[in-house]
Amino acid sequence: MSDGDLVYFMIPVKDGGKGKTFYGSLFGWDFTAGTVPGGFNIEGPNPPGGLFGGGPGDRPQVWFGVADLEAALEKVRGLGGHASPPEEIQSGFMASCIDDQGTKFNLWAPKEK
Repeated sequence: MSDGDLVYFMIPVKDGGKGKTFYGSLFGWDFTAGTVPGGFNIEGPNPPGGLFGGGPGDRPQVWFGVADLEAALEKVRGLGGHASPPEEIQSGFMASCIDDQGTKFNLWAPKEK
């Protein structure tokens, strides 16, 4: 993985069942149970993705990979953006960010092996 690679996406929908039907029919995706209530893993696309029912249904979210999350968060802040404190998730560490123009995105770094 190189810094800036798109590593994950999530589609928040109001109704998970309808979302699975729509995107499954549109792209031929299959879904498996996710790790959170109302969440589903999307099987097949690269990068991997998820669908979350009960969300605002407004726009997909993206996660960009970085090797050093703390350094990347400092860069975000130094460039005039905002970054939340990192949180540990099953696959690594992530932080929600907003760029200097108000666009939301997420950063993710894998756990060290």
